Amino acid sequence: MRPPGGRQLTARQRALLAELEELFLIEGFVQFTLDDLAAKMHCSKSTLYALAPSKEQLAVRVVAHFFKGAADVLEARIADLSDAREIIGAYLAGISEYLNRASPAFMRDINDFAPARAAYELNSRAAAARIRSFIKRGVEDGVFREVHATLIAEMAAVLVEAIQTGVVGARTGVSDAEAFTALSELLLGGIASRP
Repeated sequence: MRPPGGRQLTARQRALLAELEELFLIEGFVQFTLDDLAAKMHCSKSTLYALAPSKEQLAVRVVAHFFKGAADVLEARIADLSDAREIIGAYLAGISEYLNRASPAFMRDINDFAPARAAYELNSRAAAARIRSFIKRGVEDGVFREVHATLIAEMAAVLVEAIQTGVVGARTGVSDAEAFTALSELLLGGIASRP
C-alpha cells in the first residue's frame, strides 16, 4: 500500500494504518476530525497527511485497508481447499468472522459516507465474483447441480450486504455469525447435486 506520492509505507505508517483501522472498527470515523485522530494516535497531523491528503481520503484509505485485509485472510483460508462446498462454507464463515470485528457505528459510517461506501461496494462485488467462481467450479466438478451461477452469486451478495449492514439481524434477532451460517446452509443446500 502506497501513501500519496507513490512511496512504500514505512513500518510506522503501516502500524498507524492498523491502529486507525482498529479505532474506526470500534468507534466509526465520521465524528473524528484530523485533530482528534492525531491526538488519539499520538502523532502529528502531518503524519496523518502522509497517509492521505484529507480526513475523508484517510477514512477511505482505512476502509479500503480493512477490506483488503479481509480479502487476504479469506484467500489464505481457502487456498488449500479443493471441494467447492468446503470453499464456499469457509469463505462465508471467514466473512462472518472478519466482519464481526466491525461495530454498527463503523458499518453505519460506511453506509453514510459515499466514498467509503464505494470501497465497500467494490469489495462486495469482488466477493460476489469469488462466490460465482466457486459455484461454477462446483457445477464443473459435479458437486452442484447446473444453476445460473451469476444470479445465485448476486443473490448471495445481496444477502451478504443485508447481513453486513445489520438488516438481517434487526429483522430476525440473530447474530451476523448465525446469519452467515444460515446463508451457507441455504446456498449449499439449494445448489447441491441431487442423487
